[in-house]
Amino acid sequence: MLVLLLVGLVLLAGCGGDGPRFGMPEPVSEDGEEVLGLWRGSFLAALAVGALVWGLVVWAAVRYRRRNDDLPSQSPENIPIEITYTAIPLVIVAVLFGFTYVTQDRVTALSSDPDVVVHVTAFQWSWRFSYPEEGVQVVSDGNTPPRLVVPVGATVRFDLETADVVHNFWVPELLTKRDILPDVENAIDVEVTRAGSWTGRCAEFCGLEHHAMIFTFEAAEPAGYESWLDERRQAGDVVPGAAADGEVGGGAGDEGAGGLEGDG
Repeated sequence: MLVLLLVGLVLLAGCGGDGPRFGMPEPVSEDGEEVLGLWRGSFLAALAVGALVWGLVVWAAVRYRRRNDDLPSQSPENIPIEITYTAIPLVIVAVLFGFTYVTQDRVTALSSDPDVVVHVTAFQWSWRFSYPEEGVQVVSDGNTPPRLVVPVGATVRFDLETADVVHNFWVPELLTKRDILPDVENAIDVEVTRAGSWTGRCAEFCGLEHHAMIFTFEAAEPAGYESWLDERRQAGDVVPGAAADGEVGGGAGDEGAGGLEGDG
């Protein structure tokens, strides 16, 4: 009965977007909704188990409290109860593992034909965002965090790479993050569901200026996204034909000034 209740809580939590988030930020992507549903179901299941355990503790303390000097019966074992309280946790873990596996499979899947591709390069201590199909590149000028702009409702592929050490690509409102490892290809697909602006950052300590590795993540309607691309081209933020080894460079403009060298 308890297992059926827990399964029902997990399924119910994943059905609706409204409801308590239990400390999680409001998701702004399709995958974020999936992750929130899993988190909400797991949290409710934990609350149910906790309530049951504390209820049994209180019940046992009251029901079997000492009433007189008689010595209670000494039973060496109770096999059915022992099997029950061993099996139930195993089933609960198996159920939660199953839901986790399904959700992870969905959020890590990559589209065969993404609408937009962005090459994300992390380096000490900032970011480069290149849009190869659009011919646009954005790099921090050292004073202003770079802007990563995507269209609402489109499947955006982020190809992740590092120019030096280990970094981590994280926008909290996406409810997912990805490690960026030297010589390891990694990617993530994102479909943002509403326009807005959020702060992204590196979630892996990468050196003395780790705190400076922030960027602005923006989602714009398709028309606004195209206008932003035109502005970047006019400002000279274009993908260069070549770059010197060890350099992470960008075009001119308020978001992409001269080259910045990585330590790798």
